[in-house]
Amino acid sequence: MRHSLPSLLVLFFLLVAGCSTRSPFPERDRGPDQPVDVSHVPDAVPQKVPPSRYGNPDSYTVLGKTYHVLRDARGFRQRGLASWYGMKFHGRRTSSGERYDMYAMTAAHKTLPLPTWVRVTNLENGRSVVVKVNDRGPFHDGRIIDLSYAAAAKLGVLARGTAPVEIVALTPGEEAPKRGHPVIAGSGRYLQAGAFASLPNARSLQRRIERRHAFPVEIRRENGLHKVVVGPLEAAADIETLSRTLQEWGIASPHLVQ
Repeated sequence: MRHSLPSLLVLFFLLVAGCSTRSPFPERDRGPDQPVDVSHVPDAVPQKVPPSRYGNPDSYTVLGKTYHVLRDARGFRQRGLASWYGMKFHGRRTSSGERYDMYAMTAAHKTLPLPTWVRVTNLENGRSVVVKVNDRGPFHDGRIIDLSYAAAAKLGVLARGTAPVEIVALTPGEEAPKRGHPVIAGSGRYLQAGAFASLPNARSLQRRIERRHAFPVEIRRENGLHKVVVGPLEAAADIETLSRTLQEWGIASPHLVQ
């Protein structure tokens, strides 16, 4: 059977990206012909399962950009734009090999291990859901996660198509604190990476750490200083690893804080 050149290009990129059947090229998508009430659909429940046999290469390249898949999602936190996908991919294979169900609480992410469960919070309205990441994408600049139709509906993302969100990886058997709630004392330790009078300098260090590690990083305003704090860090090895990184960058005095 003959294939057109565009079809062959799409197939090439799908093979390079892994096992996903989602195209990296923009395609028109839509929800169901009639609105569906998904308020009864429960959040995904984190489970302790082995990594998927599919969709977890060390790295893959799409449209000339290489993505490195994380080996471990513990401590992962990220902010950016969420989008969603629906009927166009309903029933197709995801990167993990599962069938995409637009009415289930799932999502696609470029670098998280498959599967990973994450809490997604819409930063505009405060709504949160838990989804299972079982697919790769989105490959549009500036977007960090593609939500299923059901997840997008529950978060209030459908109408506009995108929304600013925060995603936090969850560990099976543990509950991650929701945005705006303090971390319970004793649940982990925090490492102060630096303190700056200048907010841009604090943000620069925050971005450097986030590019190098998957640890959550926040900036606290205390006593006129912008303090870059990493955590919670559950394992002593994580604290040692981060401290060594900071010292390599010339930061001589990282220390534990509450």
